[in-house]
Amino acid sequence: MKRIVIADHHPVTRKGIACMIKKNENYTIVGKANNGDELFKNLKELQPDILIMEIDMPQINGINALRNIKTEFPETRVLIYSTHPEEIYALRSIKSGAAGYVPKTASTKVFLKALKQIAKGGIFLNEELTSTFTSRNVGEASAISRYKKLSSREIEVLNLLSSGKRNKDIANALNINEKTVSTYKTRLLKKLKVDNLADLIHQSRMFQFG
Repeated sequence: MKRIVIADHHPVTRKGIACMIKKNENYTIVGKANNGDELFKNLKELQPDILIMEIDMPQINGINALRNIKTEFPETRVLIYSTHPEEIYALRSIKSGAAGYVPKTASTKVFLKALKQIAKGGIFLNEELTSTFTSRNVGEASAISRYKKLSSREIEVLNLLSSGKRNKDIANALNINEKTVSTYKTRLLKKLKVDNLADLIHQSRMFQFG
């Protein structure tokens, strides 16, 4: 029986995941966390086989947290269950150590399929979603390919910019100086082929919430 910890800052999501899993005798939920501190405490004390986590939750610095988890707890397999769209974060999550990525828009069937695959030691990526997205139109597909070339840190800066944060706030949140934030901003404009901050934010939101 695989021991599971669920980490998500929405109580309804934690309950929903628990409901999906509890009918299956192959899994048992040993812990739940709603922020980064609770998550690391659970991992240390419980050493679960599988961690189901939202990458965007309080006290968690996104992809970097995933890398830290894999360094400290290499035996725990991580399934990212996130609000962020798969075509942007999935490959980066896998490269950073996750065993699978399921967007919260996915069906129960897809979620359970992913969990089963990970429990067996495999890697799960739902290719259908990506292909549907990229076939919408060529313009969007090329925008995605530009987006995929961003580093994890560039994506973090972009997410903070798109949520209305100023350079100073971003510098504090990521423990870097304001000058470095400006450098990231310039780099993002260039990489995403946009001319100004408004377009940059618009494109970022199109991916995140479109």
